[in-house]
Amino acid sequence: MAIPREILKDLELLRDLPQELAARLATLMVERSYARREVVFNKGESGQPLCFLVEGRLQGVDFTLDGREVGLYFVDPGSYFGEMSVLDGQPRPDFVIAVARSRVAFLPGAEARNLIVNTPSIAEKVLVRLTQRLRSVSAQRTLLGMPSPSQRVCAQLVQLAVTGANGKVSITNAPTHQEIAIMVNTSRETVTRVFQVLQTRGAVARDGGSLQVGDPAYLHDVAEGKVEPPKTS
Repeated sequence: MAIPREILKDLELLRDLPQELAARLATLMVERSYARREVVFNKGESGQPLCFLVEGRLQGVDFTLDGREVGLYFVDPGSYFGEMSVLDGQPRPDFVIAVARSRVAFLPGAEARNLIVNTPSIAEKVLVRLTQRLRSVSAQRTLLGMPSPSQRVCAQLVQLAVTGANGKVSITNAPTHQEIAIMVNTSRETVTRVFQVLQTRGAVARDGGSLQVGDPAYLHDVAEGKVEPPKTS
């Protein structure tokens, strides 16, 4: 079933396309809903549609050799994923799961690749995204090599934090303690204890679904090993 043309206005990659092209793409795209923890696609899966998150939240994950789940990245509404397989035709490099009830729109791979190759503005956006993803993966590998779980949690928060126009540092749509635990290879209980310490000293504070970072310098110093990680026991 084709998706409504209006949905494309909320998709960062497609919102600036000419109306005629956008209308044609909308007729080619299909949408599917996913329950929380449902798999959107599996690692090694063939088939290369370009995927767009319409609503909800997704997480890219993989597993270590001993079976531990490791979080790689999040996908927020309006964003896209699966571009690597669209470009090289290879199987999916990771798992993508829904961490909340989600709606995903799919653009057939051949049409998506044609769009990227023949539309310079789209190609530039995809290249920038791939570069960001490579930098993120490199930073995540460095993070996972840190010896202290507290240090890894602080480093992950630094990576997720954004400075707003008002100069305040925050993490919108902050991941749950379980999601952070998956990302930094520790237990949810450990993440909760770290957060208790950080909140007590005013380094972070919950604000609905977001985190306000009250002391970003402290998080940076812990992440870089300049100060001792917070004690959690």
